[in-house]
Amino acid sequence: MNHTPRTRTVVSCALLVIALGAGVTSCGSDGNPLSASPYDAAGQISFNGPTEAGKRADPDKPLEITAESGEGRITDVTAQDSTGRFVAGELAADGSRWHSISPLAANAHYTVRVSTEDDDGAPGRKVLTFDTSKPTSKQRLNVTFGPESGVYGVGQPITAQLDREVKDKAQRAVVERGLRVDSVPAVQGSWYWVSNKELHFRPKDYWAAHTTIQVHSNLEGVKIGDRLWGGKAKALKITTGDRIEAVTDASTHQLTYYKNGQEVEQIPVTTGKPGFETRNGVKVVLEKQYLVRMRGTTVGIAEGSSDSYDLPVYYATRVTWSGEYVHAAPWSVGSQGSANVSHGCTGMSTSNAEWFFDNVHPGDIVKVINSNGDSMEAFGNGFGDWNLDWNKWRTGSALTAGTPDTAAPSHDAPRLRPVAL
Repeated sequence: MNHTPRTRTVVSCALLVIALGAGVTSCGSDGNPLSASPYDAAGQISFNGPTEAGKRADPDKPLEITAESGEGRITDVTAQDSTGRFVAGELAADGSRWHSISPLAANAHYTVRVSTEDDDGAPGRKVLTFDTSKPTSKQRLNVTFGPESGVYGVGQPITAQLDREVKDKAQRAVVERGLRVDSVPAVQGSWYWVSNKELHFRPKDYWAAHTTIQVHSNLEGVKIGDRLWGGKAKALKITTGDRIEAVTDASTHQLTYYKNGQEVEQIPVTTGKPGFETRNGVKVVLEKQYLVRMRGTTVGIAEGSSDSYDLPVYYATRVTWSGEYVHAAPWSVGSQGSANVSHGCTGMSTSNAEWFFDNVHPGDIVKVINSNGDSMEAFGNGFGDWNLDWNKWRTGSALTAGTPDTAAPSHDAPRLRPVAL
C-alpha cells in the first residue's frame, strides 16, 4: 500500500510495549488505528471525473468512486456543490464502489469527500473537487411556489406551479427530488401531481399550530429531460397560526368553531336547500371579502326565475372558487338553526358573520358534515386536498406511489445505506 510507513510505526509501537512491560498498554491516543490522523487515500481510489486543469465533467454522467483492487475499502462518500446541495449515492456492501443516483447540476462546482480504511483498519481520506459543464440547452423549467409569504391556517397546502409540462414519470421524480419543504416541527408529507404543470404538498395530517415552513428548489442546473434543465425559483417561507376548525353540521344547522382543539363558539346557520345542497367535506379558507355582490347567474340560475338573486353580501369568507362562502344572511335569520334555505352557502346573522370573519384566516379549515350535497372536489375548486386519505394522496407522487407508508424519502440525502451491487 502507499502508506507503508504507518504500518512500520504500528509494529515499532508493538515492540515498545513488549519492552516496557505491562505498565504501557497503548501507542498514540488509545492504540486504536481509527484514532490516528487519516492518511492520504489518493492511491487507494479512482475517480471518473476530470483531473486535468480546465476540464469539466459531463453532468449527464453519474459520479463514480472505485477502490483499487487490494487497496482497502471505501467507507463513506459525500458529494456537495457550492450551494450546499448534496448528491445522493449508493455504496456497495463490500466498500468497492460508490456511485451517484441523483443527477449532477450543470455549471456547478463540487467537492467530494471520500473516506477509506486499509486492511489494518487505519482511516484514509481524500478530498476531490471538479466543475461540471454548462447545460447544452437553453430550455429551463421554472417553478413558482404558493401561497405568498405570510401567516396561514393549518390546512394550507403548498403549491408549485411549473411553466412547462412534465409528463414522464422519471422526469417527475427528478422534479420532486428538487422541491424541498422543510418545517419546524418536522412532518411526514408528500407532493401530489395535480396536473402536468402543478403540484401540491401537504402533510399526512394538518400542520401543527405555529409551524414554520420553508420551501425552495434545488433544480437549478439539474437536467430534467432531453433539452430541459431546472431553472431558478424564489424560495418561500410561511408560518401557521392557531389551529382553527369550523365544523358545520347541516343536519343540526349549527357551526361549531374550535381553536386549538377547544370549542369556542357555536353559531346557528342555514346551508343549501334541496337542489343546492352544500358540499360535504373539508375546505380551506381562500380569502375574505367585506362586501361581495352575489348573483344567481354566476352559478347557473336563470335571471328572473324563482331562485334568481342579486344581492350585496357582507362579511364573506370564501371556501370555493365556484362561489361557496360563509357569510352574513340577514334575510334568513328566521331559518338559521332550524332549516336549510340557502343556495349552497353557509348563512348566519350579520353579527355572527362579522365575528366569524374576524376570527378566521386563509388556510383555516372549514368542514361540512351531514349534508345531502356532493363531496368537495380534491382539486380545481379551491383546496379540497384533505378529502383524499393519506394512502390515496401518496399515489399522486412520483416518489412514494407504490411504496410502503413510511417517512417520505429525503430529497438531498448525501448517501444511502450500503447495498450489494
